[in-house]
Amino acid sequence: MIIRSTAFIKSATHPGNYPEEERPEVAFAGRSNVGKSTLINTLVNRRGLVRTSSTPGRTQLLNFFDINGEFSLVDLPGYGFAKVPLAVKKAWGPMVRTYLERREQLRGVVVLFDIRRVPREEDLDLLDWLEEFEVPTIPVITKIDKVSRNRRAAQIGPILETTGLPLDAFTLFSALSKEGREEIWERIEEALHAPRKAETVAAKVVEGNEQ
Repeated sequence: MIIRSTAFIKSATHPGNYPEEERPEVAFAGRSNVGKSTLINTLVNRRGLVRTSSTPGRTQLLNFFDINGEFSLVDLPGYGFAKVPLAVKKAWGPMVRTYLERREQLRGVVVLFDIRRVPREEDLDLLDWLEEFEVPTIPVITKIDKVSRNRRAAQIGPILETTGLPLDAFTLFSALSKEGREEIWERIEEALHAPRKAETVAAKVVEGNEQ
């Protein structure tokens, strides 16, 4: 992927203030401090496109970014940080679930897992929602430079067991060495060119409104 231009579009919390552009989108999701901002910045070769914070759980909005004027990357709010206020924690689920269910432009979600952490309930809920709404999933294991190569298999094993996903479903990523960057872009490009089942999305929205 050749990155010619990048720009922040806007932040949003609900469908009424999502960007109106029709271009396809790929979103990024994961626990607070899993490395979402770093991954996106590495992918687009721009250090400050997405702000990183030393305070996990700080990003609590859907942040939309234009790439090459052709598609968008969406940074979803992180979850699972203990010090985030209860009201914020409760808002995360409906905000993200609504986006996954209703955003017809969405072509896939890059789901991040820290190689040093076993996935927890919120991670599994996210995977369940993606399956429910038929959103293609691009699983990525981040921070692989934090463990030795000899320890990788032992650290990855619990992630595979907990998520039920095979090893070849994951891409291993390091922000330091850029390992995995090209593979992630290949999978993103594949998702961007795949048609979204808009009629399925519309049907689910109608069904949800009737309940």
